[in-house]
Amino acid sequence: MKKAKSMQYASIYNLGQLKASGYTTKSVKEEVRQNLIKTIQSKENPFEGIMGYEDTVIPDTERALLSQHNILFLGLRGQAKTRMARQMVDLLDEYIPIIAGSEVNDDPLKPLSRYALDLIAEKGDDTPIEWVHRSARYGEKLATPDVSVADLIGDIDPIKAANLKLSFSDEKVIHYGIIPRSNRGIFVINELPDLQARIQVALFNILQEGDIQIRGFKLRMPLDILFVFTANPEDYTNRGSIVTPLKDRIESQILTHYPKTIETSLAITEQEAQILPEQKQRVNISDLVKRIIEQVAFEARANEYVDRKSGVSARLTIAALENAVSSAERRAIIHQEATTQVWISDLVGIIPAITGKIELVYEGEQEGPYQVAVNLIEKSLRHIFVQYFPNPELAKKRKTKKTEDPAAVVESPYKLITKWFDNGNHLELLLDIKDQAKIEALYQVDGLYALVKKHYPQANPTENALLMEFVLHGLAAYSLISKQTLDGKLTFNDLMGSMLNFGNMDAEDESDF
Repeated sequence: MKKAKSMQYASIYNLGQLKASGYTTKSVKEEVRQNLIKTIQSKENPFEGIMGYEDTVIPDTERALLSQHNILFLGLRGQAKTRMARQMVDLLDEYIPIIAGSEVNDDPLKPLSRYALDLIAEKGDDTPIEWVHRSARYGEKLATPDVSVADLIGDIDPIKAANLKLSFSDEKVIHYGIIPRSNRGIFVINELPDLQARIQVALFNILQEGDIQIRGFKLRMPLDILFVFTANPEDYTNRGSIVTPLKDRIESQILTHYPKTIETSLAITEQEAQILPEQKQRVNISDLVKRIIEQVAFEARANEYVDRKSGVSARLTIAALENAVSSAERRAIIHQEATTQVWISDLVGIIPAITGKIELVYEGEQEGPYQVAVNLIEKSLRHIFVQYFPNPELAKKRKTKKTEDPAAVVESPYKLITKWFDNGNHLELLLDIKDQAKIEALYQVDGLYALVKKHYPQANPTENALLMEFVLHGLAAYSLISKQTLDGKLTFNDLMGSMLNFGNMDAEDESDF
């Protein structure tokens, strides 16, 4: 237990001193409510680091806490449900007093357990107290099918009975579960529907009447707990459900959601990604690449092959960004380059971060997780490309456009580039090629540098090179040229040449990325 060294009750160590100090007891929900009011009045954010919920989930949560409600966060995976619950601890008072040695954090002025009652009866005002920091007033349990009533509420402890030489009818032989031990604090049950129905029933009295029942003991323990539950809508309908009487006792149900804009998603990934300082010094990652990575998650959440009921966690883009940086770092280490950047071709390294974080429907399983991941990256390239360069789809329609004024005919801005490939040229790039060698190869393509310079005249040489590579990937995504990855080599070609060169290859040996 931490001693309250910096507060007005720092010198109070027994019940008599506590009474003389004028200390008054507050319930957990009263503490949270009063501290939340102060936080709102001072225009502080009670949920620091939670982004995208400023106008939705956070106001709903504040209203629930002001109403002194127990809360159910309902949402898909990776929507910061548990993180918000954990941050509620900061809304508790910094320290509270308890009866020294109490397993259930007995309030010295309102004792509950037989231990506390007997100790006060024996020592009176000399009953020792301890001060508990708010960080120790949090309990959490992941709901699994094997969780028992004994785990949550408690059971008779035969070993304790034997050691104390007590009969099983004595209240002192009870071993309290995690919920009573979280008395005067916040208790969280994650994935509530995974609890068996009979276990959920055991929570009825705790939520409504405040008493607990252990092996026939007639205990009246009005536990003081703020309950927070989390659930996934998929679990709600498939693997399990929340029994209706329990759901009725949870006063506020709050719906969470994924980031609604790519800017919010970017900020979350930037905050959460674990990029080492040495990686930051060696590897530069552009805003362009970051946006492509974020778009992968948006594409996955709408993709026909991905199970939307399971959701696509924000952890996908966090892991993908880390993998992209590591891909560039690995290449730099191989070639002993002091610095490098994340190229578009390095995105092949984020595929493992995608395949492990998406649940596929039957058609997706037939397609294969690897190919689904590749397709998601291609769709992201298509989406982001038109934000930086003219839409190739419109360019296709302009190729044969005729007007009365020949001078008004608009040619495709990509004509020189596609013509270079149509003339039988192709570009081969090793995935682990040196930066300088890649740059030299990109400048071989007619019209590529001129196109980038026209749209981004202020770009520096490094940015130019990345944008030049981006154009090739974008044109391939829009089927103006072809792209294949085989044996660690990336090849850009014209469409007809691609059909001739790769038409006889086994589908498993090549990728469109």
